[in-house]
This record gives sequence, structure tokens and C-alpha cells, in this order.
Amino acid sequence: MDRRNFFRTATTAMAFPAIPAFGARQEKKYRTALIGTGWWGMNILREAIQSGACTVIALCDVDANHLRRAAEEVNRLCRDTPVQYRDYRELLDREKPEIVIVATPDHWHALQTIAAVKAGAHVYVEKPIGHTINEGKAMVRAARETGRVVQVGTHRRVSPHNISGMEFLRSGKVGRIGMVRAFVHYPGGPGRPTPDTDPPPGLDWDLWCGPAPLRPYNPAIHPRGFRQFLDFANGQLGDWGIHWMDQILMWTEELYPKRVYSTGGRFIKQDSTDAPDTQTAVFEFESFVAVWEHRLYAGNEAEKASIGCYFYGTNGTFHMGWLDGWTFYPSDKGQPVVHQEARLHEPDHQNIRELWADFLNAIRTGKRPVCDIEIGHRSTNMSLLGMLSMKLGRSIRWDGRRERVIDDPEANRLLERPYRKPWTYPKA
Repeated sequence: MDRRNFFRTATTAMAFPAIPAFGARQEKKYRTALIGTGWWGMNILREAIQSGACTVIALCDVDANHLRRAAEEVNRLCRDTPVQYRDYRELLDREKPEIVIVATPDHWHALQTIAAVKAGAHVYVEKPIGHTINEGKAMVRAARETGRVVQVGTHRRVSPHNISGMEFLRSGKVGRIGMVRAFVHYPGGPGRPTPDTDPPPGLDWDLWCGPAPLRPYNPAIHPRGFRQFLDFANGQLGDWGIHWMDQILMWTEELYPKRVYSTGGRFIKQDSTDAPDTQTAVFEFESFVAVWEHRLYAGNEAEKASIGCYFYGTNGTFHMGWLDGWTFYPSDKGQPVVHQEARLHEPDHQNIRELWADFLNAIRTGKRPVCDIEIGHRSTNMSLLGMLSMKLGRSIRWDGRRERVIDDPEANRLLERPYRKPWTYPKA
């Protein structure tokens, strides 16, 4: 791409969400607790501390090693000395936090978020909001009944290049869009099985599994590997996929697809995971079709991008990316390529800072946050519907208003799953 065919859009105020200045003087400090003190939970908590609006009063984790390291870091960062808990219920009962961050594995999100809002806390919950669709319905209901703010960690809603990209898409410059292709192509190979072992010292494996099946501990699951185990998550579509499903819903005025079909399997992987290493899903909307595809091998070196969404319009193709920002490739070769660089924070190339500022603003003003629980629920549903179709081996018709599969009792039974006793599935 030479300079004649390349036009870089200026970095202007339009690239930033309309949120309060980060780190500004705060009138109130919120009593804040973190449930799930691993890698991503600490990414969120660091931004909460940096905001100047939070006093960290408590930390909770079933892994004593994570908990100890997190408490030490909090003390270094802000001199707070949070009380440490293994059980989130005890934390909520004793500490009465005003803000709770839920950054546990997916299968815990619903119970912990619902308990937190019922205890009076506002909640920042990581994506996806749950493991099954009816959990999300119950979470939305709990948020509305309690009047608490629930922000979902789909931080691309506030990423500067995602915002400016959406403005570009809505401007009509791409033309009429009839198809969106979302994808994640990661390198990798077959791998090899990891033997089950006894849980490491300090880890309460029974409580880690919680409402999910109690399966033998495997170091490939914890820490950080649970996304590829279907007892606890929904594979790549339920992990990375929700970010790109959310981008699709951020662009369109339609709230949900009307028909979903997905196929895939484990064609390459020979390790201990059980999620599909290859998957394609088709989401039929009224005015366009969206396609998801992923593979966990053979990283994409043949195309311009290995992650993101391609929006195919009558005037050209628009790529919404991550590290590489966004780019519009016009059909008219005489027109310049348009590009916007990404502006992300370290570690891990994210925009949690802006999302946390929006969360605080929603708490102060009573307005809905930019990633409100209902928005996160719809984005999560797209991923979960794709997994549901793949499990069934057939397409499903979705009534998004009633949140039911049309004329398919078997599919509707899979909108939730049995919880392991003594845990009780939340009801919407």
C-alpha cells in the first residue's frame, strides 16, 4: 500500500467516548470488592484503583495463591488492606460492598452477579455474562428489580477506533452492507493430553467447580485454560466470539438474529480440551447475514487480518480489527484506503479504563452504562445460540423478544442446564 493510496484519519475527539475524565478528583470513594483475583480480574481492579474512586475493601478467590498475590499488589498500589475471602457469599454478607467486580470463570457469573446486586452492590461483570441463556435472563431481571448498575466487560464499546469505525459504517460510506464475517484464526497444533492430578495446595477445587459438574482437576483448566472446556465455558465462540458478536449488534439496529446454524468439531486438537477447534456459525438477520468462523490452528497468514469483522458493503469492504485498528478498502480503486489506528492500554491491549469511567458515571447519574447487562445479554446470546445449534446438529429459529427457540422443545431445554447441588439455577 503506497502513500498515494493510503489516507490515515486524524486522531480527533470523535474517537473517544463521552465519559468523564479518567483520574479526575472524586467526591466519593466506593467500597469495592473483587471476586476472581486472577489475570483479568486484576487488570480490571488496577483500573478501578487508578480511577481514584474506589477503596478496595475485600478480595475473594478459591485459589489462595491468587488471593495472596492480589492482596499484596493492592497494598503496593494504594495501601488498602482488603479482607480476603474464599466464599463470595461470606464477603457480600460481611463487607456490604458498593461495587463488586465479577471476574470468575463463566459458569460462576450469574450466581455471583445476582447475589451482588441483591446485596446492594453495583456490578462490573466480565463477558460472557453466563454459560447458558436463561442465566442471562435472570441476571437482567435481578439488575432491573434491584435498580443496580451492571456493566459488562465488552470494552470494545468504548475503544476509540471501534467508536470511530462505527461512525464510519453508519455514515453510509461503505454502502449497503449485506454480510458481516467475524473470525478468529489462531496458530497452534494438535497438542497433547495433560494428565489429571490432585489440585495444587491452596485451591478449593470443589468450590471452583461450583454449580458445574465436579470433574477431576486438570492443570489445563486452571489457571486460564477453562475457556476450552465446555463444562465451564463455550469455547472460542463464547470467548473471543462475544466481542465480535457485540460489534455486529453495535452496528445494526436489529436486536437479534432470527435463525442460527452452526457446525464444527475437533478435527486437529489432541489435547485435554473438549471445545471445537474448528467452528462456523451463520446468523440470519432481517437485512443481512453474519458469519462466524474460528480455528485454533494454522494461523491466518494468507489474508490481511487474522481477527475481527469484515463488513461487506456495496462501496467496499470495512475491516474492524483489534491491534490493527480499522481499515476501509473501497471498491473504486481510484479512491484512497481509509485507516484508523487502535489506541489501547497495557497490559493486554484493552480499554478497561474508559469502560470503568463509564461505569462510575452510570452509578453517579442513574443512567444505563454503555455495556449494560441487557446489551451484554444479547451479545452473549448470539454466541450461545451458535453453540446450541452445533450441539443439536441443526438450525434453530429464534424468537428474540420471548427469548425462546421456535417450535423446538429439545432446543429450549438446552437454554439452561442442571446445577450441581447444593447450587440452584437462577430463575428469570
